[in-house]
This record gives sequence, C-alpha cells and structure tokens, in this order.
Amino acid sequence: MHTEMATELKYLSGFGNEFATEDSRCPGSLPEGQNNPQKCPYGLYAEQLSGAAFTAPRQENQRTWFYRIRPSVIHKPFTKIDRGNVTHDWDSVEPNPNQLRWKPFDFPTQKKDFVEGLSTICGAGDPKARSGIAIYIYTCNQPMDNKCLYNSDGDFLIVPQEGALHITTEMGKMNVNPNEICVIQRGIRFSIDVKGNARGYVLEVFSDHFQLPNLGPIGANGLANPRDFLTPVAWYEDREVKEFTVVSKYHGYLFSATQGHSPFDVVAWHGNYAPYKYDLSKFMVINCVAYDHADPSIFTVLTCPSLKPGVAVADFVIFPPRWSVQEHTFRPPYYHRNCMSEFMGLVYGNYEAKEEGFQPGGASLHSMMTPHGPDFECFEKATTAELQPQKIAVGTMAFMFESSFSMAVTEWANKNKLDADYYQCWQPLKKHFHFPQAKETSNKRKK
Repeated sequence: MHTEMATELKYLSGFGNEFATEDSRCPGSLPEGQNNPQKCPYGLYAEQLSGAAFTAPRQENQRTWFYRIRPSVIHKPFTKIDRGNVTHDWDSVEPNPNQLRWKPFDFPTQKKDFVEGLSTICGAGDPKARSGIAIYIYTCNQPMDNKCLYNSDGDFLIVPQEGALHITTEMGKMNVNPNEICVIQRGIRFSIDVKGNARGYVLEVFSDHFQLPNLGPIGANGLANPRDFLTPVAWYEDREVKEFTVVSKYHGYLFSATQGHSPFDVVAWHGNYAPYKYDLSKFMVINCVAYDHADPSIFTVLTCPSLKPGVAVADFVIFPPRWSVQEHTFRPPYYHRNCMSEFMGLVYGNYEAKEEGFQPGGASLHSMMTPHGPDFECFEKATTAELQPQKIAVGTMAFMFESSFSMAVTEWANKNKLDADYYQCWQPLKKHFHFPQAKETSNKRKK
C-alpha cells in the first residue's frame, strides 16, 4: 500500500496557509478559476471537506477542496466495532486527585496496528458538545493495511516516542519521526505504517483546532516559526481492493465500513484544512537571562484556545535543550499548584526535575490544584550547586499537555503501569527552617 519507508517526501511549507497542489503524474488536475466545475479535469469528482462553519470569520474559516477519483460517499453502512481501550466514559471511574506517574507502557506482544493499540489515559468533556480533550498512549507493531481511520470527534496531535510513523492521508504522505509531531484534523482519513515497535502519545481536542500562540511582548519572531510547519503535497493511488476498511471514531466509539477501493485517491487539492508536521528541534527557545523563571507558556508550540481569553482548552508545551543562566535562582521547575491540569511525557533523555523515575514512554499527571515539583535529589542538588551558565536538557525532549479541563483517569490507565510509589520521591524533603538567633535573643530580652 505504501511506498518504501525511506522515500524522501516533498512538503509544502507554512502554518495555516492556503495551499494548492496536484500530483505531478496528472498536470492540470487542479481546476482553475473555480472550485466546482461542471466537469473536473481527468473525470475527477469535486468534494469539499469543511473544518469550520461556512459562516466562520474569514481568518478562522478552514476548508479544503478535493479532486478525487471517487467521492468518499461510496462505502457500505457503518457498524459499531470493539473499541478496545478507547473510551470517553469519564463518569465510570472514581476521581483521583493524587500525583500520578506511569512507567513506560509496554509494546504489544501480539500484532496490533495504530487503531488497535490506542488506549485512553485520561480526559474530560464530551465530543457531542464539542467541548473537552482526551489523552492517549499508542503502542503498535504492524501497519494499517487496507484500513484507515478518521476522527469525527476532534483533532489528533501525535507525538511519536519510539519508531517512525509513515502516514498516508487524503492530502498526501508524511514521515513523522521521534522528536517530530504531526496534527491530523477532524474528518481527515489517514493510515499509519510502522516497521517494528512504535509508541507515542496523542492529544485530542474536541473544541476547535490548534493554532500558533500569540507572541505578545516577544514580538514578531520566536517559538515555533510558521515556515517550519510542513504539509504533504498531493499524492494518490487508484487501487481497487476486495475490502478496504474505513474506521470512524464517533462519540468516543469506533465504527467501521467497507468499500472496494483506496480512499487515498485525491489527485489534487487546494485549501487551508490539511495535516501538518513539525520538527521540535527547530523551536526557537525564549528564556530568562537575569533571575527567576518565566512561566512555561514561553515553551508553547501549539495551543487550542477556549472562549475565555488567555485560557487554553489545551497547550502543547516542550522543554527542549537550552541555556540556563539565571543568578540567585532555584533553576529547576519550582513547587507549584495549578488551576490547570498538567500531563507530561518524555520522548527521550532525562527530565531535570525527576531524573530517575520519569522515563521515556512513560507519563505523569498532576491534576488541578495537586501540588508537584522537584523530587528530593533535585532540590538538594539545585540549592547547593554553584550557579554557572549551563546547557540543560541536552539529549532530552520532555513535553506537557496542559489543559483548563479537570481530567478523569480511565480504568485502563489506573491498572496499567501506574507507579504506586511515585509519592515517595518527595517524602525525604527536609525541614530547613531555622529561627534567626538575633531575633530569638531580642524576644527573650523583651520578656
């Protein structure tokens, strides 16, 4: 189904651009001057995919026109299938306000593709109301042969941790390696090919689409630059098969329908609603150069805003290699209680605040107002270290999904790889308080 994994693919550069692309095998397949001609070039069908309401403001309106060999309406009826560990049944589990940490999730011992290896860790809200998020881990070891998935509930932000993902979408192909991410928006059909074991994280937003954060006083440049986001060029296959399975994620359940051809038959397309990928090593880090900390919002790659200004449905934040130069400052992340939920994952390396227990392929969740911060060893080391300019997080990529939603942890996540001893990392923290001797003597004299 897919071309060789080593194939060098071509991309279109820019975030949120209006793209126009056609497969080079069919020059002139993109109609000129109109979207829906009476007869499309090469006998193609015109089909629109809307990612926003027709009447959304122009700067927020997202849609793409496909020119395809067959319209996507050609399939047999959808029927419900086993959804495995995919769930949005948040009310079926008991709330748990504790600090939670998961050891690396196991690779499958049997053959599983991306859909079969998708497991919900936590989430909140309801896709029927277009409000909320869900967070998943995926572990898989085989390609989605003659099978594709589309998500009716929201957008997927995929963070590979181990194993490259070779993704075919209706718009074209992407290779996404660890230390890269990709976003596949609501409704776009895609298939994932892997070679060997693959593992990673997925953030799903029900509410809206991801966008670049506003830069405010930072100015015009910095953080993730728009030019570094890559969207696939048009690519098609005209392939008839006995049975191609189309899986739909709808209201938190999985449904499947069959058809006799590949859905990746889009010869040309134009629009601004398309999947994209981004290399995290290209992030332009902003940091403190005098004292104290700036808020971790300076590390935001993508955000999905809520209706309340400045409050996110979800932020995707990274902690890349960078220089630490602050004077008179406790440099690791400080102790914190937050009105947001913080889910962290580790792609590779060692996270500075918890170098031992937090491992690549694992995760942690610090829920709303649950205290968290550096473990004992990190605190003792950082409070006694000589403060010199230091390159930190070298060989490391940690990230955070931060949300204004208070998330419930699924039954599956409560039973799989949960580290029951996580709380122990803070127990050795010592009392360092000492009453000033001069003040104590003065008080005795007054008596």
